[in-house]
Amino acid sequence: MEMHQLRYMVAVARAGNFSRAAEQCHVSQPSLSQQIQKLEQELGERLFLRLKRQARLTPAGEAFLRRAERILQEVEAAKREAEESQHLLRGTLTVGVLPTLAPYLLPPLVSRFHAKHPNVEMVVVEDTTAQLLKFALSGEIDLALASLPITDNRFEVRELFAEELLVALPPNHPLAQKRLLRAKDLEHERFIVMKEGHCLGDQVLHFCERRAVRPNISFRSAQLETIQALVCAGMGLSLIPAMAVRAGASKQRQPVYRRLEPPRPQRTIVALWPRQRPLSRAATALLHQLTPP
Repeated sequence: MEMHQLRYMVAVARAGNFSRAAEQCHVSQPSLSQQIQKLEQELGERLFLRLKRQARLTPAGEAFLRRAERILQEVEAAKREAEESQHLLRGTLTVGVLPTLAPYLLPPLVSRFHAKHPNVEMVVVEDTTAQLLKFALSGEIDLALASLPITDNRFEVRELFAEELLVALPPNHPLAQKRLLRAKDLEHERFIVMKEGHCLGDQVLHFCERRAVRPNISFRSAQLETIQALVCAGMGLSLIPAMAVRAGASKQRQPVYRRLEPPRPQRTIVALWPRQRPLSRAATALLHQLTPP
């Protein structure tokens, strides 16, 4: 069974006449009739009643027509998507990302995206969640990668993955001798957290509050690398996203990382964009890469 046979069959059914169908398909009538006959022979059913100046569908032809039309529609849709993908990703894609996420998530993501869509220039804007929401609403960024909670209902929010937060300890800290920590082990410890306005800092403090831990905040910083360096220097402990732990694993001097007993602290990473503005094709392609089937 060939695609052109399906197209000829549908054309005859719509035109109600072999001659008109041949003209529409830009083939000779004998050639079209021959292909229809081959299709009928393969199916073992007559699809048309050949009248003097009319071709009328048989019951088998009516049933087959519905399938043939559906197949042709799917093929056309697939061709359109393939054609669009060749021209789709040109220009600039601006992505807003949390500073606690960008250095760890973006390098492999951008590399894969660029390999697949080399004609797109990607611009990365790193800022707090509040600022990213403003940039998205004003159209300064196409897509934002942030973490929950997002309470503004003007945004479409797509959950990507959840990430555990690990306790970062100075190498010589007594708690480093334990394999698994309890929340109450952190009571009265000095904490190093992100500066106010950074959602990771809020998430750490909310976790402590829910577990009745009263953290003694000794330092605040806007950079996870600085926080981990301060932990290594014995200035306190912190809760660090797992991806930041993996990214720093090759460095010589690192904090000691330990998990907490369940329920463990975590953050949920999301993609978001304004409901009122559909995603661009390039942003949609990036989102598909972030959420593979």
